[in-house]
Amino acid sequence: MSLSQNAPQHHICSLNTNEPPSFEGIMAPVKNEFEAVNRIILDQLHTNVPFVRTVGEYLIKNGGKRLRPLVALLCSKALEYQGETHLTIATIVEFLHAATLLHDDVVDESRLRRGKPSANAVWGNAASVLVGDFLISRAFQMIVGTHDIRVMSTLSDATNLIAEGEVLQLLNCKNPATTEEQYRRVIYCKTAKMFEVSTQIGAMIAKVDAYKEEAMRDYGKHLGMAFQIQDDILDYTGDTQTLGKNIGDDFAEGKVTLPVIYALAHAPSKEQAYLKQAILSGSVENIEKVIFLLQSTGAIEYCQKVAKEEAEQARNHLSCLNPSIYRDALEQLTEFALLRKS
Repeated sequence: MSLSQNAPQHHICSLNTNEPPSFEGIMAPVKNEFEAVNRIILDQLHTNVPFVRTVGEYLIKNGGKRLRPLVALLCSKALEYQGETHLTIATIVEFLHAATLLHDDVVDESRLRRGKPSANAVWGNAASVLVGDFLISRAFQMIVGTHDIRVMSTLSDATNLIAEGEVLQLLNCKNPATTEEQYRRVIYCKTAKMFEVSTQIGAMIAKVDAYKEEAMRDYGKHLGMAFQIQDDILDYTGDTQTLGKNIGDDFAEGKVTLPVIYALAHAPSKEQAYLKQAILSGSVENIEKVIFLLQSTGAIEYCQKVAKEEAEQARNHLSCLNPSIYRDALEQLTEFALLRKS
């Protein structure tokens, strides 16, 4: 019997606790599948150009928690899927996500990725862009291999939307007039869309009815929104060692995220002028003052409230699922989204 069959029932935490659920506990119901995905990832990095594999393995092995593959696996199993296509889907979304990270670090001129030198810092911008292109093309080779036109259409549309989000973020760079609506559009395209497509296709391959597919799609969307808003909070409240990047990096890169948008709307005029000038100049020489302004205007509390609302919406969409360890894990992810520190 596999681990996913006899994994223990996990306690579902309240959205009002202070400690996140164990990520290992969330992953436990699909541990075997997760390990299979890791093997497929390494297999699919095979190429006649060894340098491509070197860069790809560096990014993948030093990657994060692989949340998008995880939600694809959990969603399909929560809907009682019995095949193996979910392993392919999980690999595809990880490749597409990894490619965006390679490209993002070039655009943002980032030198760190999760506490280690970014690929562009090690091998240069050209290598990062080209290996990112390889990961996208390999993902589309795998998409074609599913022989499912709806899967192909959904993933190709998502990839296009993510690219649009990158351009929108670039257009909003160092723009203190950025609105909350514009911010939401960017994070939906850049982050939430890949969560959304992961859960939607997990439902799609399980061949459930339209109601359940839509519910799982919306679960992924709201979970992704909660994750990104929490990321933007941590950029001003986190710990450098835990985050693997410097506090205020987003501000230095000119990203006008929700905490800053709220502070600009609620700070006294003198402080507003300071924030606008700091955004325009990209200066983080006095990031402590920026953080103080975010805290004193209630920006952090507001963003926490918005993230919680997104997480609760995600959680509500799980009501269509039968009780299972997979549903429990999906619920715990809504808690993890809010309380994680990295």
